[in-house]
Amino acid sequence: MEKKNLPENFLWGGAVAAHQIEGAWNEAGKGVSIADVMTAGANGVPREITTGIVAGKNYPSHESIDFYHRYQEDIKLFAELGLNCFRTSINWTRIFPNGDETEPNEAGLQFYDALFDELLKYKIEPVITLSHFEIPYYLYEKYGGFRNKKVIAYFVHYAEVVMERYKNKVKYWMTFNEINNQADGQHDLHVWTNSAIRFKSGENKEEIIFQAGLNELIASAEVVKKGHQINPDFQIGCMMAYVPIYPYSSKPDDVMAAVKVMNRRYFYSDIHAKGKIPGYTLKYWEKMDYQIDYTQEELRILAEGTVDYIGFSYYMSGTVTTLPEITGAVIPDYAGAKIVNNPYVEMSDWGWQIDPVGLRYVLHTIYDRYDLPLFIVENGFGAYDKKEANGQIHDPYRIAYLKEHIKQMKKAVNEDGVELIGYTPWGIIDIVSFGTGEMEKRYGMIYVDKDNAGNGTLARSKKDSYRWYQEVIRSRGANCE
Repeated sequence: MEKKNLPENFLWGGAVAAHQIEGAWNEAGKGVSIADVMTAGANGVPREITTGIVAGKNYPSHESIDFYHRYQEDIKLFAELGLNCFRTSINWTRIFPNGDETEPNEAGLQFYDALFDELLKYKIEPVITLSHFEIPYYLYEKYGGFRNKKVIAYFVHYAEVVMERYKNKVKYWMTFNEINNQADGQHDLHVWTNSAIRFKSGENKEEIIFQAGLNELIASAEVVKKGHQINPDFQIGCMMAYVPIYPYSSKPDDVMAAVKVMNRRYFYSDIHAKGKIPGYTLKYWEKMDYQIDYTQEELRILAEGTVDYIGFSYYMSGTVTTLPEITGAVIPDYAGAKIVNNPYVEMSDWGWQIDPVGLRYVLHTIYDRYDLPLFIVENGFGAYDKKEANGQIHDPYRIAYLKEHIKQMKKAVNEDGVELIGYTPWGIIDIVSFGTGEMEKRYGMIYVDKDNAGNGTLARSKKDSYRWYQEVIRSRGANCE
């Protein structure tokens, strides 16, 4: 049994993002971020991206769960839970309100000093994302976001400032959160949050996304290089959204379609880890006559700034087919290809396919592809939770989801030989959902009293999953057999 447990130095944690937890959106000199102009949506109702702040709109990031003022009580709960790491982001606009200033906002720097000190007091390792959908809104207004190469330098300057400031407090860093979410170009929200881009009529979306993505990858590589100069002990990773796409059948066209769909997402991690633009992408640009701007110096930066580890999120898998009798969402990656439901897995209330074995598949595949340590920095189950009259919150569905995924994670380590740094399930505490802006799509093991309209006391309560995860950490995963 001991052999099946995870190592003593394994990082057990939880993950959040600044804009989904902190609130205090305009306090202590903080500027407006791209998250601050995203309204609340709902299941099936998209979030709206407004032009600036519009009076009367519901912007969930403005208060979130008020972690900014309550982080001490929350970190105490994390410590009691047994976490030895905590993943969050630095909100870029707390440090540089507009994004292009020369000097940082000292009040913002002091907030993260206090936050990291509080974590370290409880021996909780901060795991920090530099850009988690919190690009300064001003960089969109003035420069058009990451479609503009000028923004590369602003990101690098911001990263240098915070890495220098926290070089003795933070060891684990990631550059851009889920940078490959924008890969398919079908969801304008993803392009906005990844790159601060809104399209104009008649623009070629895919070409612009490739350019912005490459600009971000150049920025990331430069930050990796500079970060290692600041502190050689830094571990600096990327952060991918991995949604493995399976072939629906053993028909060779289905298998090839799955390969082509995955290439669109691998483009980002291939450059992060291998330091060069992959051949399949260069051929695609040539075929589409895309004029992607990059220099020999930028190619050198990509080669010299490869990451130390691959951080990634895993929530679900997908399926693709070319079979004419099967209906689904048509995609351009392969002739006749469609994304379809997988009949062998269940779905959540939000239509996400629940596939624990897919996590082991990703771990095995990515480790084999890159031969780098991996870090599961998001995995979780969004659901409607009910608080009973006695104050208890029973969430057996969340326990079941996490338990099955941890079992597969352990198999990847103990049977497949994957080098895994840690596991930080998403939304260790209830936070604003990114996709819908809801509070009632809950991921946390700690309940926060707030509804979708923003009503509630913000009081924290432990769910059944809190006590279960406490035992998972204590036993190093033994209770997930």
